[in-house]
Amino acid sequence: MIDIRPAARDDIKGIAKVHVESWRTTYEGIVDEDFLAGLSIEERAKRWMETIDKDPPLVACNRRGEVIGFAHGGKERSGNYPGYEGEIYAIYLLEKYQGKGIGKQLTRRLVERLVAEGFQSMLVIVLAENEAKYFYEALGGELIDEGTLTIGSKTHRELVYGWQDLRELTK
Repeated sequence: MIDIRPAARDDIKGIAKVHVESWRTTYEGIVDEDFLAGLSIEERAKRWMETIDKDPPLVACNRRGEVIGFAHGGKERSGNYPGYEGEIYAIYLLEKYQGKGIGKQLTRRLVERLVAEGFQSMLVIVLAENEAKYFYEALGGELIDEGTLTIGSKTHRELVYGWQDLRELTK
């Protein structure tokens, strides 16, 4: 049984742990190895401490109450995509919980929150080498743009997926 709920301050260390560990497993062989090795749970926890009260992510917790994943989203940040109001900023799960439908549950709950806040559309940006692109395609995301992003010493191709009608994702 997985519990999905808004994060609280007590969840910060768990969110940071998921953030760092999922980056290391998801982006191994993709993102610069030195960059991944330099990721710090303590540093991520500090960043989450700055935003959790005003903009809490959703967390997925296992039966023991441990954070095993999270989803974060809100207003589209770049302003480069007219017609797309919302954005998924991040969805991360510990590797052993991936492929079990938890990401889909997190996405649905995040979309429900966005719809309740008045958003009608959204986008997500994902590295082209990241297998998660197939997750977003399976959810009906349409490729609307491509770009590049430098992480560490490597430049990566990004894919931008969009949904014009978020209500389709809540069914």
